[in-house]
Amino acid sequence: MKSISQIRNIGISAHIDSGKTTLTERILYYSGKITRMGEVHGKGDLGATMDHMELEQERGITISSAATTLGWKNTSINIIDTPGHVDFTVEVERSLRVLDGAVFVLCGVAGVQSQSLTVDRQMKRYSVPCIAFVNKLDRVGADPFRVSKQLEEKLGHDPLLLQIPIGLEADFKGIIDLIRFKAYYFEGEKGEEIYEADVPDDLIAQARKYRAILFEKIALLSDEMMESFLGHQELSEETVHKAIREATIARRVTPVLIGSAYRNKGVQLLLDAVEQYLPSPIDRYYKATDLNSNTQIALSPDPEAPLVAMAFKITDEPFGQLTYLRIYQGTLHKGESYYNSRLGKYQRMGRIVQMHAEKKSDVECGLAGEIIAVIGVDCASGDTFCDEGLHYTLESIYAPDPVIDLAIKPTKQDDRIKLARALNRFAKEDPTFHVHFDEESHETIIRGMGELHLEIYVERIRREYHTEVTVGRPKVNYREAPTQAVPFNYKHKKQTGGAGQYAHIVGDIRPLPQGEETKLQFRNEIRGGAIPKEYIPATERGFRDATSKGPLGGYQVIYCEIVLRDGTHHPIDSSDMAFRIAARDAFREAFLRTKPVFLEPIMKVEIETPIEFQGTVQGDISARRGLLLGSEARQNDIAIFAEVPLSEMFGYSTQLRSKTQGKAIFSMEFVRYKAVPSSVQIELATQYRIEQAKGTKK
Repeated sequence: MKSISQIRNIGISAHIDSGKTTLTERILYYSGKITRMGEVHGKGDLGATMDHMELEQERGITISSAATTLGWKNTSINIIDTPGHVDFTVEVERSLRVLDGAVFVLCGVAGVQSQSLTVDRQMKRYSVPCIAFVNKLDRVGADPFRVSKQLEEKLGHDPLLLQIPIGLEADFKGIIDLIRFKAYYFEGEKGEEIYEADVPDDLIAQARKYRAILFEKIALLSDEMMESFLGHQELSEETVHKAIREATIARRVTPVLIGSAYRNKGVQLLLDAVEQYLPSPIDRYYKATDLNSNTQIALSPDPEAPLVAMAFKITDEPFGQLTYLRIYQGTLHKGESYYNSRLGKYQRMGRIVQMHAEKKSDVECGLAGEIIAVIGVDCASGDTFCDEGLHYTLESIYAPDPVIDLAIKPTKQDDRIKLARALNRFAKEDPTFHVHFDEESHETIIRGMGELHLEIYVERIRREYHTEVTVGRPKVNYREAPTQAVPFNYKHKKQTGGAGQYAHIVGDIRPLPQGEETKLQFRNEIRGGAIPKEYIPATERGFRDATSKGPLGGYQVIYCEIVLRDGTHHPIDSSDMAFRIAARDAFREAFLRTKPVFLEPIMKVEIETPIEFQGTVQGDISARRGLLLGSEARQNDIAIFAEVPLSEMFGYSTQLRSKTQGKAIFSMEFVRYKAVPSSVQIELATQYRIEQAKGTKK
């Protein structure tokens, strides 16, 4: 059994089509985990190991994160391969939440792209150290020096370029290690034979130049390194690696390695860097909240300590729910029961397995620092499991709000139960997939992160549950927000013969600046007991009930602050229900006086197209109410950056292909909410009034 210091929990993350899954496939092959390399677009036995779903192999994209464990030299590496498409960003989010380090894959041609920024933001949210791998150096236009510079300029990293290429594009032959000052070539049918040689004569000057730059940066990492550098003392490899490792774990620097996963070059050196520079569970600091004392408790990756583990992903399978767990402290034993802090009860761990994509191998226990899975435990993503006597909870996983709606119903009424079962399963597995039944329209509505997100789930319903469904047109998930502060003074009074209902509240509704933490705030400024404390929670619930479906168009109200300042109560007729009703009705009456606006989701769009179609693409974006942010030349292509309302992007993939002869690609992600133009405001409000009059909903 390896010690905890020899464990690496890492994720492979990047923008879509940067080569994550291809890289993972090579890592599995060189580590001896698999005996045949699969390819992203292969099917069946020829498909990529980690893309085991039929849909993933057909579309050539990763939809669901997959975990595996492999050995490399003296290290055990737990790897999670994550999707690149922004619609499946929660897979990246929950993976990074439980990982100690990451490999940040960047395309050697395109460099830092839109989803690269999202992945970087997620790494920062959970303070995950990373090393960068500049991939696809065999492609036309590849330039690792430019990509390394973009890491600094666009993402604010301090890149340490540890390697430079021997040739580029079709002439990419090998890699020069700047620390060892040696050349490496990857020979054999699948690049499995590494040949070390001296640096080629024609590259010595360039190698010395970049080595000097590297050692200047390393000298800044500590006073000891600076003294050695200024004194022209030769630094040992061990000293250099130690300095880089400490700085990487502290997120002060990002080591940059290069290669071509598809051409089998550079992957083994990347694995060496994972072992040398990325943290073990011992090197990361994690804490939990003690629910008894509401204090933060530091966790220790000690197998002998009381267990603390987190469920970060769940999937329903024919033999029961499969729950992925990261063990932060202690040991999880097969057959033992552990306390679920959210449910407040003990649950038994019947079967523990180690995952390799969809394959499972049984183990007797899981130790601190490991990622394992348990079968048959009914829990939710984000649940914390503890040993007896501990009531700890770990910070939950951030899940962005859905931005698109779709009505769905079974083609045959006999399939209603199967559809309900499928939707319940997917909503439980995916925190960004929401389902609700609309009482007014009598429609089942599914919500997700984009067209592709919902399209994949609809297809999975057809394939996995053999249920044909009919879907409506995608609808934008608009929001409502106030634009000016208004007071409210509302009295709810009802007498029916016996005990009546009485509640009187006074306060203000105010707009808030945009931000995740300012979506909706309730502030109690009651002084002197004008409203008894026991009625305040019910009042807040009433306001939150009202904001879930705003009076302007039936959409959720955000960026709104409700301040409760005064009121009165009746010793007999006042109740929780009375104050809840008063708050709900007060909000509906006052909100329409705040000059509310509809907010629409704005998407950050990146389009890569041949230069000859630049004008066509930019003109089309402008016609979609898009704001052009700039462009960037990439060999014969150009990348166009814009912000476009989501409502204007439905069906864009098909239209872009037709306008560019199928040569352009694009990606987009939600960036913020923005007020709609006045013409759209009037249209949405009018449509809502008409549908309300008809007794239906949008």
